[in-house]
Parts: sequence; C-alpha cells; structure tokens
Amino acid sequence: MRFEYSEEQRLIRDTAREFAARELRPHARAWDAEGTFPTALIPKLAGLGLLGMTIPQDYGGSALDTVSLALAIEAIAWGDGGVALTVASHNSLCSGHIVLAGTDAQKQTYLPRLASGQALGAWGLTEPGSGSDAAALATRAARRGARWVLNGTKAFVTQGSLAGVYVIMARTDPQAGPRGISAFLVERGTPGLRVGKHEDKLGVRSSDTAEVILDDCQVPPDAVLGEPGEGYRDALRVLEGGRIGIGAMALGLGRAALEASIAYASERRAFGRTIAGFQAIQWMLADMVTELDAAELLVMEAAARAAAGLPHRQHSSMAKLYASEAASRAASKAVQIHGGYGLIKDYVVERIYRDVKLCEIGEGTSEVQRMLIAREVLA
Repeated sequence: MRFEYSEEQRLIRDTAREFAARELRPHARAWDAEGTFPTALIPKLAGLGLLGMTIPQDYGGSALDTVSLALAIEAIAWGDGGVALTVASHNSLCSGHIVLAGTDAQKQTYLPRLASGQALGAWGLTEPGSGSDAAALATRAARRGARWVLNGTKAFVTQGSLAGVYVIMARTDPQAGPRGISAFLVERGTPGLRVGKHEDKLGVRSSDTAEVILDDCQVPPDAVLGEPGEGYRDALRVLEGGRIGIGAMALGLGRAALEASIAYASERRAFGRTIAGFQAIQWMLADMVTELDAAELLVMEAAARAAAGLPHRQHSSMAKLYASEAASRAASKAVQIHGGYGLIKDYVVERIYRDVKLCEIGEGTSEVQRMLIAREVLA
C-alpha cells in the first residue's frame, strides 16, 4: 500500500497543489524565460504559511511536521521547480539553521520576518573553490575589537541577490579544520556584503542564484549563530533535512513529467492508434510510475523519521539520491515519449528535463550521497 497520510497532511498537500495549479503553472514558462524570481509571489506564499513551514508558531511560523513539509514542496515543484527550490531552501537551510542553533533573541529577531515574507533567507556554504568538499571553505572571520570581520566569496547562493537575511559559514580558526568553522547571521545592507555575479542557469531559472561577496563585512558579536567552531557540524545537520526537501522537489517534478506523458501518449496518434497502445511507450510509463512510487516511500520514510526525532542521515541521503535520479530518468523518458515536441518550450516536459538536473547536484551530489550512505553502512 502507499504511504498513509493524516487528514491534515492531505489538506496541506492539496492546498499547495491547488496553489501551484492556480499561481505557478500558468506563469512558469514566462518565469523560466525571464530567469528571475517572481517577487510578487512572496506575500502569497507567506499567506499560505509556506515561508514559515519549519518555524515554530511562537515565532510566527506554521511549524509543519517534516512529512507535511515534504508534501508541500512536492506540490509546489509540480507547478514550478524554481519556486520549489526557493521555498525549500528558505525553509530548510536559512530558517532551519536559525531554528536549530539560534538563541531566543536571534529567533525573535529573524524568524518572524522570514515566516511573514518580510525577508527571504539565504544560506552561504559553497564557495568557488569548495563545493562537495565544503569543509575546505576559505571565507574567514576574524575579531576586530568587539566585532567580527568577514572576508570571502560564496557561490551558487539561492536567494543570493534577494535575501534579507543570510547565514554565512566562515573559518574562525584556520588551524582547527572543520571544527574551526562558525556560522554568522548577516543582514542585507550590512556594509561589506554585496551581490556578485547573477548566475544564468540551465534550469530552475525562476530561482534566484547569485554570488555573495564579503569584503571587510563587519557584524556584531551576537551575529554568531550557534557555538563558535560548531558551524560546520550544524550545517551538516541542516543539510540532512534539506536533502528531504530536494527529494520531495524531485518527486514533484517527476510526477509532473509522468502526468504530461500519460496525457500526451493518450492523445498522440501514430500508425492508426494512440501511441499509448505501443509496448515501447507502455514500458516507459511503467518504469516511471514504479520508480516514482518507490521514491515517494523513501522520501516519506526519511521525513517521518525526522519528524519523530529519529536518526535519519542515511535515510535522507538515500531518499535524495534515489528520488533525484528516478525523477531525472522520468524526465528523460517524458521527452522521449513526446518525441520532437519534447524539445519544444511549449511543452512542460522540456522545462522539467532542465529543472530536475539540479536535484542530482544541489545539497550534495549523487556521488556524495553514495559516499555518505556507504559510510553509514560500514560504520
């Protein structure tokens, strides 16, 4: 049987799906062509509680359990992959890190703004010279009197040019390896923080991605998020939850590709009948639905373990790995089923094919996930 959801979880999924059908799908092609995030969506997303899903109610959030969060992200991705990436990263990375490691004062200051959409959140770990090897980051934070001074460059920052609140990982002890990395809260407009290159991407083009440059960026002592030297450890915990979100995003994109393929195969005629009558098409559809259903079980198991407070590092990596690759295979088959039309921007599968690739790369590549899973198995 399929994973069983509560009435509340089904309501959250259905509400997000209705929103995606009404507010996202009709505009997704134009947003993709423009390559910019539609900021007019922010109050609408906030109004549904979609910008405060990981935030406790005491700080203005909707405090959804992780299964509900995954269902909502899946539904949004069904409508538009770039918007789903925006929502997932805002919730899981920036807000999630503050919820995990922030003081009450930090939570009171930042979380209500993030939940209400007054500010989008960004998370800076990756750098031009450190991606999968994130612990090799070169951004430095040094004390200058009572303040911290940050210098470095962050790459591929989601919401990089739009965020009001940034969580930045920087090296505070050059000799301590991963234990010498701390996290800092930096507000938009802080002198020394500026936006660099805006990335022109293959897919998820409605998600804002930019370089963030820190040039003698000074922040107060209370900008340290979590314990000094524990920023990398906390970042790894944040990524465990974030991978569930990317798995859910992949699932939504894969479901959209499957639905489009079924509809097209049921209408397109060749050799006197619809192409859905040909075994070659049927087998592709069978593979798609089988792998996507299996991906759903992995994603929701990881989400359920996270919601229950159980260890889920391996489960999150397995969910993200399998769902992203299953969705990529589904998108490839969808383009093949559509034939020449699968290459045309008038058809949604062309965009899905480009959007879904991010899921195999973001928040840890497939290769990194296999490494993490093997490490858990061999421990």
